[in-house]
Amino acid sequence: MTAVLIACAHGTRFEEGRVVVRALLEVLRDTAPAGVEVHEAYVDVHGPYVTDVVAAARERTDDIVIVPLLLSTGYHTEVDLVEAADGIPVAPALGPHPVLAEILADRVRAVGSEQGDAVVLAAAGSTRPGAVVDVERMADLLGSAGVEGPVIAAYAAASDPRIAAAVETARAAGHRTVAASYVLAPGHFSRVIEAAGADLTTAPIGADPRLATVVWERWAAARRPVAAAR
Repeated sequence: MTAVLIACAHGTRFEEGRVVVRALLEVLRDTAPAGVEVHEAYVDVHGPYVTDVVAAARERTDDIVIVPLLLSTGYHTEVDLVEAADGIPVAPALGPHPVLAEILADRVRAVGSEQGDAVVLAAAGSTRPGAVVDVERMADLLGSAGVEGPVIAAYAAASDPRIAAAVETARAAGHRTVAASYVLAPGHFSRVIEAAGADLTTAPIGADPRLATVVWERWAAARRPVAAAR
């Protein structure tokens, strides 16, 4: 029987962001285990909406897992996707994860970060308390991934400190600043990060092939109870 991974991104009105998500979906399809299909879905902004994708997949198989293409827990992972799944396993968000820390560390080095720079881990932000816990854990992992200098978690919305404020605080302490864009694709939040005034700003994580290892790890862990019940 076919197995289905529903890869569910947030959705964006920016075409460049949609291009990145579609590129990541192609990476996932290229790396999929035999017999596993990757279906595209979105939780907001535009279709194909996850509820419709779930309904269509259910007509073909009961071996379905939703993996959020989201970097931290939040309302979408805790409420929207759980409701859309209606009993189908929903994997955790992609972060925090050491592979994401490696990608971010590479991005920070690529823009020319030097010893002593303060790195602002610039996340979207969420009203859900678990999101802040996830981002702060990600900041710890980024520090362990070889980034020199202080790492400060900051947010574009909903949580404090905001990115621009974190940049100014670090600069006042004598640091050159690097905003590490902790967003998946270009869009509204990447523009907020770019406008925050850091001396250097990395690109969004994008369709880095290493993300596929995180997605398939999440899928396998969420699918185990399904497979065991067969």
